[in-house]
Amino acid sequence: MLKEFRDFILRGNVIDLAVGIVIGAAFGAVVSSFVTFVLTPLLGLLSVPDFRGLAFQAGAAVVNYGIFLNALISFILVAAAIFFFVVKPVNAMNARTAKPAAPAAPATKACPFCATDIPVAATRCPHCTSQLG
Repeated sequence: MLKEFRDFILRGNVIDLAVGIVIGAAFGAVVSSFVTFVLTPLLGLLSVPDFRGLAFQAGAAVVNYGIFLNALISFILVAAAIFFFVVKPVNAMNARTAKPAAPAAPATKACPFCATDIPVAATRCPHCTSQLG
């Protein structure tokens, strides 16, 4: 039973998943820090206010929709940061290092007797009825 557990833990995909989760959490912290301490303060230059104080009262409930607006702006900033600082550079790097696709094998060939295009697998020309080698 202990051997099965050890084999399960040491399988490649379990280790890869664990490493991916840890790296993802660390990367999430970096992106959140970038948005919180770099991009969000720059919104002040664009005269975007802090919406935390916006709320209304519906009966006994207080609806703080300003906090939602701040979360929405934060989400858009995170998405923009990921897109412009991760996705675009990785796509550009992949495009530069990508190997051109191998040309597809031709589907037709020319009949040596009448020069008509015929399927590669043909053994007789359908146009001139010549036997092909």
